[in-house]
Amino acid sequence: MLKRKFYNKLLDWKKTKNETCLLVKGSRQIGKTYIIDYFGKENYKSYIYINFIESPQTADIFEGELSADEIYKRMTLVFPEIKFIENDTLIFLDEIQQCPNARTALKFLAIDNRYDVIASGSLLGISYREVTSIPVGYETQIEMYSLDFEEYLWAVGYEESAILVLKEYFNKREKVPDAVHSAMMKQLREYITIGGMPAVVNKYVSTHHFGEVQAEQQKILDSYFDDISKYASNTEKPKVKNCYLSVPKQLAKENKKFQFSVVEKKATARKYENSIEWLRDANLVRLCHNVSTPEFPLTAYEKEDQYKLYISDVGLLVAMYGFEMKKAIIDDTLNGNAKGGIYENLIADMLTKQGYKLNYYRTENGSTEVEFLISNDAKVIPIEVKANNGSTISLNEMLKRNDIPFGYKFISGNIGVNDKKIVMPLYMAMFL
Repeated sequence: MLKRKFYNKLLDWKKTKNETCLLVKGSRQIGKTYIIDYFGKENYKSYIYINFIESPQTADIFEGELSADEIYKRMTLVFPEIKFIENDTLIFLDEIQQCPNARTALKFLAIDNRYDVIASGSLLGISYREVTSIPVGYETQIEMYSLDFEEYLWAVGYEESAILVLKEYFNKREKVPDAVHSAMMKQLREYITIGGMPAVVNKYVSTHHFGEVQAEQQKILDSYFDDISKYASNTEKPKVKNCYLSVPKQLAKENKKFQFSVVEKKATARKYENSIEWLRDANLVRLCHNVSTPEFPLTAYEKEDQYKLYISDVGLLVAMYGFEMKKAIIDDTLNGNAKGGIYENLIADMLTKQGYKLNYYRTENGSTEVEFLISNDAKVIPIEVKANNGSTISLNEMLKRNDIPFGYKFISGNIGVNDKKIVMPLYMAMFL
């Protein structure tokens, strides 16, 4: 079993839920069902699992009156063997986007509060319009992601104690021993090619066969395309797919923002804006907006029409480039814009999984450009990403500002500090 940090979030919710249901969001095949299923079996005397895709007829439970008593009564008609034990029962409503009434019913189940309820869905952002009444105030929403780099290290055999030692170098800003640094960069390059999708990580751990890893990743990508075909409107299907397929091309060109002309010659934002929204709502991409000024709060200065897109799992991005890209990354022979774009996507992935909202800064004339800006303690922290160890003119200029306490430069080299500029190996981004 893959060890996941999300398990502790489930334990925390159980202790503090206070008349709320839990709604777990995230893209398909990131391990939501597996970890919630394990949590239910390990922590409750009675565990009830309902999957609205596997058993569409179970949607009938939520037809008609939506009082808690009526819902539980109907459950016993569909599942006569289930047991309700007050304060020790978990009901898991999986793929809840397939049953909008069940989403509405979360309010009444939360108020009843006799049993714990967790709902999960992969396309909640796509289907929210079908829900009669969103249970605002009665559901706690948490987003789950594919494995982060630390979880990947656990999967391939690293102990938590070893990672804590590594974190000490981060905290003290001390150079990592060369042998350790070399080993971590090797692991990071493998993570870039494998990513964090649980089925892919399990395949790698069990076989160490990169061909099978690529095949597993292609299955996931194919399932995403199937979702587009199934859930996007007829007019949006080709546009959504083409936007998604254009992301690797955009990153390889190191575009300063997402360019619709890469999707289709002479294309306009107006034609494709709904397609971008679909991809974002399906959690297949991450948006990173440009800001007009690098000041807190960053959201107040976002330019809605200027953004970059990153694939939600860096391993899937590499798989989209084709199998030969894996060898080039692992052998560290890749150069050029494609390498820079992949490493940008890596850091975007790591920042998102640490809970940061993504922004970047680029002036209109292009004189200053910093890959990422994050907020910490009401201060803006700039982040430059260099696949090798290039110059950071823009970061240096930004660090002259009194309101910016420090900034990070992530590189393939080792740790170093130069006044307000903190240079870190790329893998250290997991400790931000």
